[in-house]
Amino acid sequence: MQLSDFNYELPAELIAQHPLANRTDSRLLEVKAERDDCVQLVDSQFKDILNLMHPGDLVVFNDTKVIPARLHGKKETGGNVELLIERISGDKQAWVQIRASKVPKTGSIVHIHNQAGETFPVEMIGYDGRFYEVRFPENVFALLERFGELPLPPYIEHQPDGEDAQRYQTVVAKNPGAVAAPTAGLHFDESILQQLNNLGVEQATVTLHVGAGTFTPVREEDLSKHKMHYEWFSIPDATLQAITKTQKNGGRVIAVGTTSLRALESQAATGQSSGETNLFITPGFQFKTVDCLLTNFHLPKSTLLMLVSAFAGMENIRAAYQHAIHQKYRFFSYGDAMFLCRLEKTEI
Repeated sequence: MQLSDFNYELPAELIAQHPLANRTDSRLLEVKAERDDCVQLVDSQFKDILNLMHPGDLVVFNDTKVIPARLHGKKETGGNVELLIERISGDKQAWVQIRASKVPKTGSIVHIHNQAGETFPVEMIGYDGRFYEVRFPENVFALLERFGELPLPPYIEHQPDGEDAQRYQTVVAKNPGAVAAPTAGLHFDESILQQLNNLGVEQATVTLHVGAGTFTPVREEDLSKHKMHYEWFSIPDATLQAITKTQKNGGRVIAVGTTSLRALESQAATGQSSGETNLFITPGFQFKTVDCLLTNFHLPKSTLLMLVSAFAGMENIRAAYQHAIHQKYRFFSYGDAMFLCRLEKTEI
């Protein structure tokens, strides 16, 4: 697989900058295919997702909660620094991305500040070649609540506001730790969850804390050389039991978002129901748990575009994205959604 296999041209005006008035107002593209060279594309509205669910199906959400993960500060020399939490690694430690004219050296101190004029020191303690490890003087979550800013994705051009604080969280969010929203879940509101329940569609959750590495571009043309970032996940016993019951009774396991899928397939691959995963899914991957996937549209050359291509077929995804661009679907985090079902055998 080559990186160039997963590129496409996207008009900038199709990148959704704000959410629609209601969560369920988005459009839905159903991708219906039995093989990777023959696909039917059905345009509908997200509320029509109810027509695609069957009694006895299991819908699995990611219940992670986005934290205020962006911090602003100054180096001891006075230069401005921006820290973005990649993942929290301990009560007082985290891995971060750093934006500065010159990255602070290991052992140096960065002074974080907020608009109230408060400050606290962060110590630079390590570097793994991609991310920097830092030590906080007290609990990371507590300091982020006082000093942090909602980390909107780099392609959203406005500063986070009150609308974002509400709409860049899913209605099932409860476990803080993500620095990006599991965006497929943003389309659901309480009403549609209740309607799924009324249809006899079961619901379950996993937790996967989406890291900033999800936005890190793939730089290797040869994908076998790409090093996938780590993200922490946990799958409750109740969810594992629900999956077993669903499969036994002939229902489908439907993942809401690529993050839910990665958590479920990581467990299937390793037998571990919690821990850190760097599972890199590309065409040829053999899926073991997830039958259908609800997902948004993903960036060119991204690992998430590779994942959906592995799930539904490269040619099918190319056709779907071309169709979505032609029909002016809204792309990325605040954009529209796709509903995909797994090909029985993914072509390489």
